[in-house]
Amino acid sequence: MFYYLTFGIILGLSAGFAPGPLLTLVISETLEHDIKAGVKVALAPIITDLPIIILTLYVFAQLSSFHKLLGTVSLIGGCFVLLMAYESIRTKGNTLNLQAAKSRSLSKGILANALSPHPYLFWLSVGAPTMAKALSLNIFAPLLFMSGFYTFLVGSKVLLAIFVGKSKTFLSGNIYRYTIRFLGLVLGILAFALFIDGLKLLGILTV
Repeated sequence: MFYYLTFGIILGLSAGFAPGPLLTLVISETLEHDIKAGVKVALAPIITDLPIIILTLYVFAQLSSFHKLLGTVSLIGGCFVLLMAYESIRTKGNTLNLQAAKSRSLSKGILANALSPHPYLFWLSVGAPTMAKALSLNIFAPLLFMSGFYTFLVGSKVLLAIFVGKSKTFLSGNIYRYTIRFLGLVLGILAFALFIDGLKLLGILTV
């Protein structure tokens, strides 16, 4: 059961530290205002992702008996996580264009996250299948996955806001760069696990 907690933590950390629209807003708000402003933007996924989670879980509940379709989705999820791993390993530091970030409020942070394709891709290809599989174990497994994911997704962005507020060179430093690369290696292992699950559901792998 703690596999799902660990899975959620790793995915949350990787998504939290990875450059993207929401991280841009966290950094720009911190630099333009203060750490508190950056923290407010970091909380956006907690608000925006709930409808996505409910929708994707409903869809997968209707498709629970379609093993071949679920197997295909699992393979797609593996590809998505593998792409995250590749981008993380290749990172050379954060080169976000802060001049392009005009958002200065939590509401704009919510809008930026809601309009980003990443939450939708994640929950359709990785999050919902993992939750459905966890639910077959017991009710606590998916709760552990979600708590691990969102605690570390939001927590990592909060930490970045604090570090950026205290040191503007943190994002181009070795600690940030090597943390992202290490998480990329771990994501590669998780992608392999998703591929195995997909092949089993498709009946290609029977072990």
